[in-house]
Parts: sequence; C-alpha cells; structure tokens
Amino acid sequence: MEEKISFQSDGLKISGLIDTPPDHKPGERRPAFIVLHGFGGNKNGQGQSVVAKQFAQWGYVTLRIDFRGCGESEGEHGRIICLDQVADTRNAVSYLATRPEVDPGKIALVGSSFGAAVAVFTGGADRRVAAVISCGGWGNGERKFRGQHPTPEAWTKFTQMLEEGKRHRERTGKSLMVPRYDIVPIPEKLRNRMSSGSIMEFPAETAQSMNDFRADDQVGNISPRPLLLLHSANDSVTPTYESIEMFKRARQPAELHLLADVDHFTFNEENPRLTNIVHEWLQRYFPVRPS
Repeated sequence: MEEKISFQSDGLKISGLIDTPPDHKPGERRPAFIVLHGFGGNKNGQGQSVVAKQFAQWGYVTLRIDFRGCGESEGEHGRIICLDQVADTRNAVSYLATRPEVDPGKIALVGSSFGAAVAVFTGGADRRVAAVISCGGWGNGERKFRGQHPTPEAWTKFTQMLEEGKRHRERTGKSLMVPRYDIVPIPEKLRNRMSSGSIMEFPAETAQSMNDFRADDQVGNISPRPLLLLHSANDSVTPTYESIEMFKRARQPAELHLLADVDHFTFNEENPRLTNIVHEWLQRYFPVRPS
C-alpha cells in the first residue's frame, strides 16, 4: 500500500512516499504521521521505513518525505537550512490535509535526530500539528555542537570552520564545502546505520544554520498537544542532555524516555521496548480511533 507522491514547497518539488494502513476502507479518514529523516539522510533510510511501516500497521497513514536538497527532492544538493526544512514540513502538512484518506485535524510529526529537532520546532510553530514524537533530537544547535566537539581544540576547529565559511562566501560568492563528519562526528561503529545515499559534504551555511537553530524556543508551545521525547541514554552522536533540556522547557502533556540498550540510530534497531513505549503512548494520547 505504498504510493510515491510529490508536492510543492517554495516552488520546489518535494518527493514522498505514502503508506496506507492495510485495514483502511474507502472513504475513511485516518490520523496521519509525517516521518522526518535525519541530517543529510532520505525517506528510504532504514529508520524511516521501519517507522512508516509500523505506524501504518497500527492504523495510521504515513508520509515519508525527502527534505529539499536530499534524496529525490528538488533543491541544491546538500544545502540544508533548518528553517527551509521547517517550511518543507509545514507544506507537507498542507499536502497531507488534502488527501482523502487523512483526517486533516489529526496530522502529527515523528522525526529522528535532525528531523526530530525540525519536528519539535514545527510542532510549536504550527498549530495544525496534532502531536510530536522526537527521537534523538536536539533543542539548541550551539549547545549540541559543543557536546559533539567537546575538547577546546575541537571546538576551536569547528568555530573557525564557521568563520572561514563566512569569509569564503564574502570573497568568492560561493559556499565553502565541508565534510559531513567535520560538522557532526559519527563513530565508525555507527556509520553503517546511516541511510544509503546519505550526503557526505555540505556548504558551511548548513552548519551555521544548525548552530543557530533553537527548537528549545518552540517546544513549550506544543502544549496542550502531546509530545513524546525519546533518546538513547548513552547517545554517541547527539548528546542525551538535548532531549532532557527540551523536556525541561516542555509543558504537559509531555513524556521523556531514555533507553539504555540503543544508540543514536534508535528506530533502526527495532527495539521491542521502544516499540511498546511508542505504541502505548499513541493509544493514550493519539489513538487511531477514540476510545
């Protein structure tokens, strides 16, 4: 029950995949989730596929999208600017609301890593979003980067890269291209978990936009709509304190779960405990059918 679709976002064609629940009946409108991928990933990543298929089995319509510049979507390849991704997400909500199988008042967001930060920000900024699930997300880009570049030498190298990016742009009118792992370090042991086709080089403006992005500023605005924050207790990519800090700023109903037996690419692992946490939360706060 998978359908390839596209919609417009700021004049760009955004590519997506819709999964419809196997028990969906013609004319029936269901709650839906938009599935948001991580940094430089795409809609076909293992984690995104797992979430979309599982949620569809539970009865939700799901839409996986490629952010602009990623996967099969239009836009300058690799030019990932946080507020552009928020715009793509909001336009995905507008598109999904037109679908005959979707209840337009029950469209939620679920994101991983970078996509989780975008989900939280969008959920706070757009009242049409009915619920938010964030997995391995972050609330303050600079605070996150300080955790990812923890030594004085590493932090100096990172901030000098941001400054050189600005100077290069001023001198040449072109972007300074930066290797992926100079922006977000990922341990060797986890690199095989990344989506096939992940982008490996980005303009320095991408790192600057992430540094300046503050999902913290919007997380409190999600209430009274429900928020679920999930994070590895020992995340080796995005510091665990990022979800803790967002939880401190959130208002009820909000839940935070830290899982000891998973790492950053949490949804990839199809962890039974995580699956149960999400399913129980959905039944309580965002059920397919009212009890």
